[in-house]
Amino acid sequence: MSWKRWAASKRLRPGDGRQLQRFRWWQLPLRSLFWLRIPGTDGRTRMNAVDVRHWARLDNSKVRAHLFLDGRHEAESKLPAVFSVEGGVIEVTMSNYGIKRCHYCPTAGQPRQLTPDPASAEGRRARLDADHPALSRAIGIASVLLLLIGVGLNLLQLAEPVSQIPPVAERAGTFQSPIHLPLWLNITLGAGAVLASMERALRLRHTPSST
Repeated sequence: MSWKRWAASKRLRPGDGRQLQRFRWWQLPLRSLFWLRIPGTDGRTRMNAVDVRHWARLDNSKVRAHLFLDGRHEAESKLPAVFSVEGGVIEVTMSNYGIKRCHYCPTAGQPRQLTPDPASAEGRRARLDADHPALSRAIGIASVLLLLIGVGLNLLQLAEPVSQIPPVAERAGTFQSPIHLPLWLNITLGAGAVLASMERALRLRHTPSST
């Protein structure tokens, strides 16, 4: 067992058997729900669900992932989580903008992402990708550009005051930014970068700056 999985096992708690609640439209911003069917050794297909309620962050609580087996609460864990299931494990991690990873890792074979619930934000984004691939690609390209431009320009401007800190100036010299944008534009670019990070999170596309 790897160190990460050993640490995850210490965060694991048994479930209470409660029934999985249906995904409601008003939970879109603050809940993620993923599904996985696994054939059992007894010939039955078992339905696994991973339910993550993001709103725990609103009161500084630890976000937890909940595993449901055939609709009943099987286990829960603080993130990052590793749940043992038939034939392997389910790994769940989160970034600042949403789910970073929700994959089934079989004992033999390649990891694969769980299927997002159709009513969830991740499910709706996946449906857009399937129904309108050209539009989906355009949105994906736009999100990358917003991230590169927003983060890049803000870092470029931030480098100037940082370089003027005496210990930094002594070691590396001062830097004069060639760009000085108005406050409203910096705020707009920052908001655009956040939205772009959220869009990528809906596709479980990890951005290093969003960890």
